[in-house]
Order: sequence, then C-alpha cells, then structure tokens
Amino acid sequence: MIPQVKFIRVGLRHSLQLLGLSSLLLLSACERPFMDSVQHGYRGTGMVQVYNPRIVEAKQDNNVVPAAQPAASPDGPKASQVFQNVKVLGDLSVGEFTRLMVSMTAWVAPQQGCSYCHAGDNMADDSKYTKIVARRMVEMTQHINADWKPHVANTGVTCYTCHRGEPVPKEVWFKANAQPQGSNFIGDKAGQNSPADSVNLSSLPNDPYTPFLLGKADIRVNGPTALPSGNRHSTKQAEFTYGLMTHMSTSLGVNCTYCHNSRSFQTWEGGPPQRTTAWHGIQMARDLNLAYLEPLTASFPANRKGELGDVAKVNCATCHQGAYKPLNGAAMLKDHPELGKYTATAAAAPAASLSTTDVAVAAAAAPAAKPAKAKP
Repeated sequence: MIPQVKFIRVGLRHSLQLLGLSSLLLLSACERPFMDSVQHGYRGTGMVQVYNPRIVEAKQDNNVVPAAQPAASPDGPKASQVFQNVKVLGDLSVGEFTRLMVSMTAWVAPQQGCSYCHAGDNMADDSKYTKIVARRMVEMTQHINADWKPHVANTGVTCYTCHRGEPVPKEVWFKANAQPQGSNFIGDKAGQNSPADSVNLSSLPNDPYTPFLLGKADIRVNGPTALPSGNRHSTKQAEFTYGLMTHMSTSLGVNCTYCHNSRSFQTWEGGPPQRTTAWHGIQMARDLNLAYLEPLTASFPANRKGELGDVAKVNCATCHQGAYKPLNGAAMLKDHPELGKYTATAAAAPAASLSTTDVAVAAAAAPAAKPAKAKP
C-alpha cells in the first residue's frame, strides 16, 4: 500500500473513533436521569413512590430554611407595656417581640422592610391594610400550631412556611368563573374543558377548591348506595374529586399511593397513615379559609382580590410547594415557640367552621380512624 494512502486511512479511522466517542458523550449528556423509586409496601402491590431527580433537585432551593435569629431573653418589660397598640403578642418580652418582628420582615417582606406593614412615622398606626392582615395571620399561625397538631404535629409552621420571602405567598387560590361569558349556550360548563394550572391543564373542573376547601362536599368518586336509591354522586362530582386529588398530588410531589391503598383506593384498611394526615389537612385548610381569610375580605383592596371579588385563600400547595412535607420537614416551631400558643385576642377570635364534634375528632383521631365524610 502506498504510504500516503495508508496514512490517510489510519487518520480517517482515528477521526471516526473520536467522532463516535464525542457523539456517545453528547448523547449521554442528553439522556434524562433514571427515576428514583421508593417501595413502601409489599412488592407487586404498587405501593411505590416514583421521584424525578431533576424535579426534586429543582425544588431544593425553594425548600431551604433561613437561619433563625439568636434567641432573645424572656426577661424584662412586656411588649404591651413599652409599645403602643400591641393587640397580639403583647405578653412577649421586648426582646422576644423585636426578634419576631425582625424575623417576620425577613420572612414576608425582605425588600420592603418594616414599612410594608407599618407607617414609618407612627408604628402604632393601623391605617395600612397589610398590618391588619398580618396581625390576623399571626393569630392564624398560632391557631394552626396549637389546634391542628393532627396535621402539623410538633413540626409547626411560621410565616416563612407559606411566604418564602414574598409578601404574597406563591401558592394561593381564588374562586374561578365556572361559566365565563359566552359559554352559556353550551349549558352548565362547571369549569370543565378549560385547561387550568389548578388541575394540571386537564379537562377537569378548573376550581376543585371551592366545593371542598370552603364547602363540605363529599370527597368521593362513587356513591354509597346502588342506583336508583338516592345516589347523587354524579360523574361531574367525581371529576371535582379527581381535580382535588390532582392538586394534592402535585402540591406534595407524590403519586396516589402516598395516601391510598393501591388495591382499593376507597378503603381505609391497609392504607398508609398519610391518608389520615391528609384528611386533617383538608379540614384545616377549610377552617383557615372560613375563619381567618374570608372574614378579611373587606380589609383587602380591589387589586388584591380575584376576578370574582374574593380574597386569596390557602390550599395544600400554599405550605407544601412541591415537597411531601413543607420545607422538607424542617422543624419551624422549635425556634419560635411564641407562634405555638394563643394570646387573649386570638382566643376570642371567631369560631372556626368545624363543630365541637369535628374538633374532638381531629384532636383524637389515629391513623386507623375512618372519618365519615370528606374522605380524600
């Protein structure tokens, strides 16, 4: 073989090898990572959680808890003795009160600072609606930590759980127009076939919250009796339930078997304990919306309300924001025990929508409990 030709062939072969290696590396870099799965039931039962590493990684930055302010001394004069117009938290020492105010500023309005709620020349002034709302939200936080332990346990919540450094929490909801103008001719649309983020752009009703997180509609997909003996659980009602379940799954970053028994979604026997925790969460969200948020409607300006004139309300995503536990289970209450107890003002707040019986059930229910209504 002529030396020049041999040299060209060898060089071409090496080039092709390098090209193949480069292509392999390029394709490997484009490959999506394998899904991670966590089995929490017997193999073959489908009781498994599947996690996408890319999505989990993307959510990590949003679930980092800021460092707590150094603890303040409980000694010294009380806040109510030193500052004017302290209607909540007045039983804290001046040091404890100031520490919490600094923390709240960082949690809710780090860019705006104290002036987001307070008039700069008169901190005692109540003319800003944000101060009225913030005072009530402190009472709501105490209520959650004190009375909803079946859902939040001793982990607890603070303002940061929902706000994450934003004046308005990223995940809130307003009532949606189920029958927008122009769709009347097709009958009762019920918000269906209007792809919305609330139901992952599916054809399910675009407001799965109002029936369950304000009202007490049954959360179920089939009736308790055979037709025609009064079964009013229609296909449309089932789709509202599926819409809520879609929201809960997305909010926690989990699939259905995180709460449900894969062999029978409707039965409570053999199901994970998370289902009972989720049931209490639904009751809690309804309680907060009815007793704390909706009563503030008159306090909010028009630009802070939804298209139907209602105020922002909470759902599962408000706290969870894609994590199976808010902030990946970080203990929030241990650094701020003052948010886990009632003040005199909070104790006199309007009663929640739950009856005395409901509250007793919520306080005493164990994972094996089988609530009669609102089953997720």
